[in-house]
Order: sequence, then C-alpha cells, then structure tokens
Amino acid sequence: MAAKKTKKKQSIRNSEYYNTQECFDQLYQDSLHGKRFTQLMDIVTSEENIMLAYRSIKKNKGSKTKGTNNSTIVQMGEKAPNELISYVRKRLQNFHPHAIRRVEIPKPDGRLRPLGIPTIEDRIIQQCIKQVLEPICEAKFYKHSYGFRPNRSAHHAIARAMFLANQSGFHFVVDVDIKGFFDNVNHGKLLKQLWTLGIQDKQLLRVLSKMLKAPIAGVGIPEKGVPQGGILSPLLANVVLNELDWWISNQWETFQSHKQYKGPSERYRALRATGLKKVFIVRYADDFKLFCKTRSEAERIYIATQKWLMERLGLEISPEKSKIVNLKKRWSDFLGFKLKLRTKSRKWVVKSRMTEKAFLKCKDTIRAAIRRIARNPSTPNIMRFNAIVLGLHNYYKAATYVYTDFDRIAFDVRKSLLCRTKRYRSKMGLRSQAFQQFYGDFHGKIFYVAKLALFPVNGVKTKPPLCFSQDICNYTETGRKKIHALQNAVNPHVLRQLMENPIQGASTELNDNRISMFVAQHGKCAISKEPLTLGNIVVHHITPKQTGGGGNYENLILVTPDVHQLIHATEEETLRKYLDRLKSCKLNMPRLNKLRELAGNCKIVNR
Repeated sequence: MAAKKTKKKQSIRNSEYYNTQECFDQLYQDSLHGKRFTQLMDIVTSEENIMLAYRSIKKNKGSKTKGTNNSTIVQMGEKAPNELISYVRKRLQNFHPHAIRRVEIPKPDGRLRPLGIPTIEDRIIQQCIKQVLEPICEAKFYKHSYGFRPNRSAHHAIARAMFLANQSGFHFVVDVDIKGFFDNVNHGKLLKQLWTLGIQDKQLLRVLSKMLKAPIAGVGIPEKGVPQGGILSPLLANVVLNELDWWISNQWETFQSHKQYKGPSERYRALRATGLKKVFIVRYADDFKLFCKTRSEAERIYIATQKWLMERLGLEISPEKSKIVNLKKRWSDFLGFKLKLRTKSRKWVVKSRMTEKAFLKCKDTIRAAIRRIARNPSTPNIMRFNAIVLGLHNYYKAATYVYTDFDRIAFDVRKSLLCRTKRYRSKMGLRSQAFQQFYGDFHGKIFYVAKLALFPVNGVKTKPPLCFSQDICNYTETGRKKIHALQNAVNPHVLRQLMENPIQGASTELNDNRISMFVAQHGKCAISKEPLTLGNIVVHHITPKQTGGGGNYENLILVTPDVHQLIHATEEETLRKYLDRLKSCKLNMPRLNKLRELAGNCKIVNR
C-alpha cells in the first residue's frame, strides 16, 4: 500500500526553512486586532525575509525574464548571501526604482494588454515587501474576494456564484466592468487605503510611492495605475477594491445594527423589514458580480455602485459591458464560464458552460499544439499537448455541461489531428502513468503518435466546484492544518543553523539549494546515511566545478567529510583509511562509485 502523501504548501514550507512563519503569523494577529504598524522596514530588510524573497522569486517561472537592465535571477544567485542582503538594504535606504520594461500581449478581442516587467533586482525588493504586507492585508480583506489571494482560486468564485443563484434565490446579477482598472488606480488614494489598513511605516510608504511612479521605458513616468506584471500589483489591486467589497457587504450581509439579535435568522428577518438592498458581491481581481433578488434592487445597486466607484475611487465603468442579467432568461459570463438558471425538479438550478470566447481560445490552443506535433513529433511536444489538454480540463471541469463543449472542440479539431499526424500515428502505444490516472476509464477513441497516447480532448469529467473554506489560512496554526503538515523530516534547529551560517564565499543559489537538499535527504548523508550536523556537512558537486558543474540543485549532494574524501581519494592507502573509518556504515557503493567516476577516479572494487 502506497504511503499517504504529506500535505504541503510550498510557500509555507519556504517560510519554515527561513524561520519567518512565526513573524508573519504575528503580523496577521496584530492586524486582526487593529494594530498600527510603524516599523515594518525592519522586517522587510531582515536577513530571513530577503533570503526567503530570493527563494520565492527563484521558484517563479518568470524569474529568467529580463527587465530593462537584462539581469536575471541567475546573476543575482551568483552573489554571496551577505552581498545580496547588503545590496537590498542599500537600495532601500534611498530607493530609486529601475525603469520598467513594457511588453504588450494580445487579448482575446484582438486588443493588446500592456504588461510592465520590473528588473529582477526590483522584483526581489517587491517580493520582500509583499511577504510582509500580505499577512497584514489578509486579516482585513473581505472573505468573498478570491483573486490573487493565498489558497483561493477562480473555482471558489464560481462555486460562490452558483451557491447564491442555486440556494439563496439571487437570480438577478449586476455585471460590472471597470474601464482599464489597473491603468487607472489613483496613487494617492491607494496610499491612504494602506494607511487605513494599519500600514503606517512612512519609509515603506515612500518606497511604495516611488514604485508606483517607476518610469516605464518608452512611455515615461505614470501618473496613475499599477503595472500589470509587477509582483506587488495584484496585492495592491485587492487593497483598492477591498473598500468596495466592504461597502457592498455593509449594505446587507454585514450591516451593523444597534440592536443585538440571538441568531442570524432573527437578524435577517429584521433586516428584511427595512429598505436595505439585498445584495452579495463575488469578486475575482477586477471582475465582480453583484447578486440581487429583484430587478428593482439590482437597478438601485447598479446606479449606487457606478456613483460610488467614481466618487470614491475615481474609476469609471463601461456602459457597453455592464448590465443587469436575469439568470432565468439570459447567460451571465464570469471567468471564462457562462451561467444560467434552468428548472429541475421544480427548482431553479445553475446550468454552466464555457463562454464562446473561451471555447474559441481552447480550440485554437489545441490546434496550435497539434501543429507543433506535426512539425516535430517528439516526446516533449506530445507531452506539451497532453499538458495543455489536461490543464484545460482541470479549469473548465467546474462547468455542469462542459462535456458538451469539449465534444464540440474534439469534433472541430479531429480533422486537423487526423491529417497532420497521419504519418506518425500507430494503432497501439504507451499510455503514461498520468494517462492512467486521469483517463484510465475513458472508453472513446485513443490516438497514438510516435507510440505515445494523446490525452483525449473529449475525455473531460465534470466536477462541481467547492466553496472556499474560511477556516483555511496561511497565517494561523489551525488554518494551516487543512493544507499543510509541519516539516518533520529534519530537526528545525539544525535547519536554522544552516540558514544562519551560509558557506562563506559560496553563491546565494548554492546556499539556498543546500537547505533544500538537506531536507530532501532527511538530514542524512546521501552515501552513509549518517546524521548531518553543521560541522560535518560537505556540499559535493556531482559534475565537478572544473568541468562546468554549477550550484544548481540537480548538481548537488550532501555528504560527510569522510565520504567526500572517499569520492576524491586516488591513493590506495587513503581509500583504506576512510573505508575503515566508515566500516560500521552501510555505504551505498553503486552511488559512491558513480560519483567517483564523474570526479575522474576509478571504482572501488572491494570494500
């Protein structure tokens, strides 16, 4: 029987490695209790926070994307840890952001979406700030906003929307589209909102103000907006619209009454006797919907929201895209899904499908993957095709009628698949472990290209989305238990010693990977299985540095000093000496000989 996989959330694990989780937990609790934070820069510039920021950026797929100065995370990783820490601290003493690289990517409607890519140095600084601000903001954010927040997803937003329409009878939806939200955020208003949340460190606010006004290459200094592509931008966008969330919520859901009620049912009975607007908001970033029970309530809240956004945040809505929808009669689009009510067993229930834009985009994406296979039927291209299909299925499986949509897509791309892969197809082939896991019970036609099974486009299974559990939280011990198990592979005190005592003269990348490798090896030597402590750890390069081996994770292994001598020993006497020292250990001789061979030494034949 296979061992149960340990629950793990990598961002929390990284915080454990660098001993910052307790600090973030305290920030969260202090924020819940209304504390004002005036000394946050001390935490931002701490050694642990800076090293954690480097690790977080390194794991990011975009870490090798170049900014205006052409630097990448590779160059930053080559610095020694003390150099990196000193660099960040010095920059923040008198911060002046580098120019932002501007990139435009196409939108589904043919227009271009501008992205701002900061330099890697500024991204590390932004990550340092984000790690400190996030627990403070999370304590103040409204519970039904789902975009760019830890543990929350688009599926949670869809589940909430379905719940309101299914269970609560909120059949009128106000679709609100904000004109160019990210490009029109008022900087002064945003800084005031941060101050209201308790972030009152003036030095930190000055740094944030300068970040917002960082020059954009080829454009100039922006007077408003937060650049899409920056690490801090999603968090700051949520700060801006958090005020909207609570304003809508206070119209009904969290309305503060002077009278005390015994329970929610009694309270809501009293509220229904008033003229308050019955409304709920579901928001994902700048996409949000307002759910109402009647058209008149929907019309009132539509006008009120339009005025509030303009007067309070200086944001306009798009009249062409903003509307009131009766879900019993029309579809309402949300995050690539379209929702409508239908009757079932004398009840109104939500019917959901892919939007037409999403349908066309999926079809184009799959066709492009087929063309890549036709040009080069290699294993990577086949695996890429399979990853695309699985990713689309995983996202749109929340739709109740998604199988109909993917049947249509499969039919539309079938001709392209048959014609373009004719030369490379076979009747039988290998079904990968992933295929067996996700499509093992699929009974339709399977295509084999280069004797590898393609994931079936019409093999999707509907899985109703679950509402977000409000008990889950990265910054409370009880909230982490549902998503994460404490690291118990190694002694945390030893782990902290490794973090506090980096290898002098070695790169930041190597020192960071040393921590990861220590945990991966359960704190034991890879060859002798002896416990590793701070004084008896040697980082061995599998491919020697002399022949181009670097400090990347795949090229490192942790061993004891005696084992390291065995790897490099060339004299028979030296070999016997260290073999005698390790005679009580059960050495992994095949692995030891492999390491000796890579180091240019002969195998140990007899132990």
